[in-house]
Amino acid sequence: MLKAPVKDASLDDWLDYLLAIHPTEIEMGLARVSEVADRMGLRELPGTRVVTVAGTNGKGTTCAFIEQILLGSGLSVGVYSSPHMLNYNERVRINGEDARDSVFIEAFQAINRARGEISLSFFEFATLAGLYIFKAVAPDVILLEVGLGGRLDATNIVDADISVVTSIDIDHQEYLGDTRDLVGREKAGIFRNQKPAIVGEPDTPTSILDVAAEVGANIYRVNRDFTYRVDPESHTWEFNGRLLTLDSLPLPQLPLPNAATALAVIEHGWPELSLDVIKQALGEARLGGRLETVSEAPFILLDVAHNPHAARYLASRLAVYKPKRLFAICGMLKDKDSAEVINILAPQVDHWAFAPLQTERTASAEALKAGLSNQCDAQVYGSVAQAWQSVASQVGDEDLVIVFGSFFTVAEFKNCIIN
Repeated sequence: MLKAPVKDASLDDWLDYLLAIHPTEIEMGLARVSEVADRMGLRELPGTRVVTVAGTNGKGTTCAFIEQILLGSGLSVGVYSSPHMLNYNERVRINGEDARDSVFIEAFQAINRARGEISLSFFEFATLAGLYIFKAVAPDVILLEVGLGGRLDATNIVDADISVVTSIDIDHQEYLGDTRDLVGREKAGIFRNQKPAIVGEPDTPTSILDVAAEVGANIYRVNRDFTYRVDPESHTWEFNGRLLTLDSLPLPQLPLPNAATALAVIEHGWPELSLDVIKQALGEARLGGRLETVSEAPFILLDVAHNPHAARYLASRLAVYKPKRLFAICGMLKDKDSAEVINILAPQVDHWAFAPLQTERTASAEALKAGLSNQCDAQVYGSVAQAWQSVASQVGDEDLVIVFGSFFTVAEFKNCIIN
């Protein structure tokens, strides 16, 4: 039996311990994590409003919009998200700042004492740590980003005041099912009786409506209960809900559908907020690895797109640019539909650089290249760093480089730049 880290252990020591003590990385179910949360009194968060956000894509960006609006309005906000990009601390933010090592260590120590004989996964430890930190700080609002699915995700041990489903597509089939209806039912598992359930997916699966009816949630759907429209002449957009009508809004850097979904949340929770604050927040909201610009000459974009739904959106955004050449550095996990993702983007890409990722779950560079259906220029490399080294020697100021395929891909590329 592994011994817990000693008193003066580092955060890295604790993370190594958490990875080692549970036999599987992902284990769905709420019984174990609920029991430990109850022992610690972490399921009740008096005085704090909870927004839980599920969806195939767009969870992090929707949270970023809500966070920016609420912080700009003078409210205190805690955000729990996953996975992290470079540092574990990114998983818990308090008022826009990542939680410190010492705060996580204190949380892990308390959880390890309370769990006794109960085995917890890495993600369950992370979720309880987030709740422990939030309980101590008592922010006005907590935003919980679901890790996987919704119904059986550890974040679902807390009853949300507002639930959100951003988008629905097929991903993680082994856990969520292989149809949009099955996926939708899992995501909608975060809905609560008589509480708002915001749905930003325009093609809403019937299962989401069924779950809302079964639990008695107050469903609020895009294109039915709230709408948004871009004005191409003024390069602004408008939002129309039941309580809020906002126009002349700045087009955001992050995906517009998620901005509209965030405003639907604001409409239900904080309809009194200043229009000026909302406009400023929409223009300022950013999130690492989501259409993140790291250079302008050459233009380098980073995006964690790793499934067909995200790839289609990325392709639509890339179409706005008119580079001389488009280089793509791509690394993906082997359990993703890499061939479809790659071929969605292939018509826009002039040169491909495929690379494996530094994880056992990686797809090989050769397998990624084999998924290409057209005969464009494509090379394989031993790492993201090597792929970037090659692309950097070829790219010019009028070219565009997109680095995508996974959180791992973006993180490894960022490490290249940092180092």
